[in-house]
Amino acid sequence: MSGPCVALIADPTSPEGCREYLARAVEVLTGAPPHRIDARHFAPCGTGRVRDRDGVRLRLHVPDQGLEVVPDVVVLYEIPPHRRRALAAFQRLLAHHHAVTLGAGVAAWRTATEKDRTVAHFERDGVAHMDTVVLSRPGAREAAAAFERLGRDTWARPVVGTGGSDTFHVTTEAQLAEATDYYARRRSAWLLSRDAGNVTADGDRHQFRVFVLGGRVIHAREHIQPATDTPCNTCQGATAVPIAPADLPRRLAELSVAATASMGLPFAGVDLAIENGGVVFEVNVQPAFIDGELETVAVPYIQAHLDALARTAGSRRGHRPARSRPGAAVRAA
Repeated sequence: MSGPCVALIADPTSPEGCREYLARAVEVLTGAPPHRIDARHFAPCGTGRVRDRDGVRLRLHVPDQGLEVVPDVVVLYEIPPHRRRALAAFQRLLAHHHAVTLGAGVAAWRTATEKDRTVAHFERDGVAHMDTVVLSRPGAREAAAAFERLGRDTWARPVVGTGGSDTFHVTTEAQLAEATDYYARRRSAWLLSRDAGNVTADGDRHQFRVFVLGGRVIHAREHIQPATDTPCNTCQGATAVPIAPADLPRRLAELSVAATASMGLPFAGVDLAIENGGVVFEVNVQPAFIDGELETVAVPYIQAHLDALARTAGSRRGHRPARSRPGAAVRAA
């Protein structure tokens, strides 16, 4: 008996390589590789189509890849932040056709991707975070007022960004002017946040990345960054030290679960610091994997999809599915 059919939909322009971990996880768990699909086919102007096959499962037709597949599970991952909103219509179609996926949460994706919305949800739900001001092409006086209010030791980051390459430690008026000009040239709204003081006794910047799935912590790591003016990301040179969930400080575990719930996400990678009583920096919709995280993160993530499939199959057993209108087809655009 063959295993479930899995469609892995990702953006191949992403340099993170999560799709390779996920493809391997699918093969480990099902015995067969997934059907790989370029996510851009389901963005506006793409040729990808979504159709109802039999009132139970959807059919994905991708002419540009010469592919037509009826997946049991859809894994939607590794979509760069600036391309996520273009897939909102596709996500809604996945929900409309009752696809088994953890990637159909349009509102949750947007809340976590757009950091001004993230901060608003943190404030609404009482999730601890550093004091932050949202700025939209501010004048010099407005930026200076925010800088003074936040104690003149701050971090600037865009509302939508990735990898920390457009994030800056701002401690002087000159750096503030540079950041203001940088975001203005890109017509980007941005955030200025008070520094968390997350520096070790050895003088290294540090923070934690905690993976939350289904309301519980499944993996964590600490990031150590010797360059204290550089974001504490592995892609920016930070060293990652794995932490077993049982060894993670309880406060950080609770904060990570609360932050993920605040976004409305079933799965996330939460960045936070233990200083200041524990504070969250951001919630990553599709956190990148590093070596060693196939078994600890990628496999559990795919297993969660397969568990959802099993629950769906169980609920349908003995019930005749409602059929959609014959010949109905909806284009993901």
